[in-house]
Amino acid sequence: MIRNAGGVVSDEALRSLIVSHWLLGTEHAYVIGHLDCGMAKIGDEELRTKLSAETGADTSGVDFLTFSDVDQAVKDSVARIRTSELLSDDFTATGYVYDVTTGLLRSVS
Repeated sequence: MIRNAGGVVSDEALRSLIVSHWLLGTEHAYVIGHLDCGMAKIGDEELRTKLSAETGADTSGVDFLTFSDVDQAVKDSVARIRTSELLSDDFTATGYVYDVTTGLLRSVS
């Protein structure tokens, strides 16, 4: 299980998945986003402003990978896995969105 804020397949998540595939034999990835996700409630610029005000740090170069549409974020992450040149052609990925109210998983890819 690889977890991060927003469930987005970032460079780091993809690196971990590639290592898992080639060293541990992982053959399939499930990308699961969820409704009411905090990463869909704030944009990168708003988050940068908040963090700069709170910490004084320069956050201008940080991509926090926020998104406005959880379904699309999951689809984009699945596509990133499927098109990675560092995963074998038979490696597969599936995307779902978890409804935090009903507890149901909905396929989005």
